[in-house]
Amino acid sequence: MTRRISVLGKQPIGSAFVTPYAVFLAAVFAYPLGFAVYMSFHDYFFAAPGAIVERPFVGFENYAAVLSDPAVRRSFANVGIFLLINVPLTVVLSLLLAYALNAAIRWRGFFRVSYYVPYVTASVAVVGVWLFLFNSDGLVNSVLGPLAPDPSWLVNSKLAMPTVAVYVTWKQLGFFILLYLAALQNVSKDLYEAASMDGAGRWKSFLNVTVPGVRPATTLVVLLATVTGANLFTEPYLLTGGGGPDGASASPVLIMYQRGIEQGNPDVGSAIGVLLVIGVLLLAVLQRRLLDRES
Repeated sequence: MTRRISVLGKQPIGSAFVTPYAVFLAAVFAYPLGFAVYMSFHDYFFAAPGAIVERPFVGFENYAAVLSDPAVRRSFANVGIFLLINVPLTVVLSLLLAYALNAAIRWRGFFRVSYYVPYVTASVAVVGVWLFLFNSDGLVNSVLGPLAPDPSWLVNSKLAMPTVAVYVTWKQLGFFILLYLAALQNVSKDLYEAASMDGAGRWKSFLNVTVPGVRPATTLVVLLATVTGANLFTEPYLLTGGGGPDGASASPVLIMYQRGIEQGNPDVGSAIGVLLVIGVLLLAVLQRRLLDRES
């Protein structure tokens, strides 16, 4: 019995509860990632089930092909533009709205649900609404009149990715608002009272009490927004017809799908995926260190 407990660790019950999730992670994340790394170093192609074919080792040839592909390089630049817009906008809007929704206002429950509805609504349905709003003869251009951009938002090479970034920010805002609402419950009301006694107004209390009080949640929001943004696929695929115009809104995941699935080059697609994973990990580590240094 003692030997069995030592195998399971100091907390065998906890280990038993964690094991199914660990198996799930290994099956759904670890194995596919390892297999993707394997494919990226081989001349890998799809074959009939049961067929025995040679897939020779090619070293870094797939990575060289990826890095020399202008469409791939542009997709990484596109997702960089997306993150520069989406992440700060997500942090600022979700914190401000959570702070407002945490106050004693009328219809507070209604507003909380309203902001969360787009997050749980199917992307296809919500995309239809945005296409109606932002197409050439849509509602937004009708309101703007002569100020409307030409070409229109989603077919404009300079505005397509910013428009996608704003859409994703709006759709996912409800989830991040919930994270901040949970964090605000842990900010002591005594701190607000002390700030008020020192003569601080609402805005100074927000900057000096609320923002530092929810800093751990801000770190989480930044990391989650970065990871989900780097995996952008559905939105440009549906909003801009597959990364248009001329690849201006294409993301690395979208290019990976086009190269690996549509064009039948899974080895090249895997190389794109491995580079994306490395880039996201480096960016996440950098963000974490910067946020920890500020705190």
